Amino acid sequence: MTKRIISLCAAAVMSLAALTACGDSSSSQEDASSKEPQTSSQTEDTSSKEDTPSAAPVWTTDPAVRMTVEGTDLVVAGEKIFLNGMNTPWNNWNDFGGNYSESYWERMFKTMHENGQNAARVWITCNGDVGIDIDDNGFVTGATAKHWQDLDSFFAIAEKHQIYIMATLISFDHFKDTYQSYMKWRAMLQNDDAIDSYVNNYVIPFCERYDGNEYLFSIDLINEPDWVIENEECGQLPWEAMGSYFARAAAAVHEHSDILVTIGMGMIKYNSEKYGKNYASDEYLQSIYQNDKAYVDFWSTHYYTWMKSWLGMPFKTTAEDFGMDLSKPRVIGECEVTGVSNGSDATLEECYQSLYDEGWCGIFPWTTDDIFPGGEVADKVLPVAKPFFEKYGNKR
Repeated sequence: MTKRIISLCAAAVMSLAALTACGDSSSSQEDASSKEPQTSSQTEDTSSKEDTPSAAPVWTTDPAVRMTVEGTDLVVAGEKIFLNGMNTPWNNWNDFGGNYSESYWERMFKTMHENGQNAARVWITCNGDVGIDIDDNGFVTGATAKHWQDLDSFFAIAEKHQIYIMATLISFDHFKDTYQSYMKWRAMLQNDDAIDSYVNNYVIPFCERYDGNEYLFSIDLINEPDWVIENEECGQLPWEAMGSYFARAAAAVHEHSDILVTIGMGMIKYNSEKYGKNYASDEYLQSIYQNDKAYVDFWSTHYYTWMKSWLGMPFKTTAEDFGMDLSKPRVIGECEVTGVSNGSDATLEECYQSLYDEGWCGIFPWTTDDIFPGGEVADKVLPVAKPFFEKYGNKR
């Protein structure tokens, strides 16, 4: 409650002041370019960096719907919850501060709710070209007024339709050399002072502005950092630099809000001691940044069929055998809407059931489709999600 009061006060101050403030591994990952619908030239940010943000929203969500962690469970109002979720990462690449469509998110979240889904994973910035004010040295001074305006609308829609949001702040795409701002983001990641500028001038204001909306349940610090480390096109930056960002941002989120923190690892390889090192572990993060709030609250590794030969399947084994650290709650943050091997190894229905039975806390199939008939959402995800909800509700 104290954090909430502090957040509301800080958000009010923020509203009166101007804000002056990558892809796949050739040896292992499928072509991630399929996730990139537009080039940077199509998403150039035309918003004025001198704009003053509007007043912070006053959220009226019942505090009882705030999601918390109890042991290895995600819990709402004392009940274990299963996140019957979906990736709805963007409508128009770089929505917030770019070509945002309120009607799209209204339609998407209304349909999801009507079909028993309760959570969505959404990319707040897709490649860093739009919305965030970052200079050539990687220092962040804030965000555009339109970025905040669009997010205010977005989170109000999520609250209206009771969709819990996993907000993915950045992606490997920010560091990918096909986009215009990639050198700025690489500079940011390799300078602790620049990381602090991003945390202080963007992450903290984000938390303080939206912490009062209980449906913002988590911040995903980055989508698939694995490729920033492995892939030349994303810089092949060191884990120590990425870990410094993880630790500093996680500590700030915990210090300034009640929002949970996670990291959308591209594969279990970097989220498990079984394969060498868990780069999201408390031990690793706090070895880089000595702060006891530098930790993630739950694991959210991704899984795709191409991983099967190297890493097994979470849907056909125990979580422990798959390599998960069992000390925290866990979800599958991305997976195919068709199941594993187009359903021949595991259908999407079997994936849902297996995770539920094995004590996982949720699943987020990957799709960028709209809800119209003939698309992946309407034809593949909702026909699984709705019967699952009818069988179990939101409880685990």
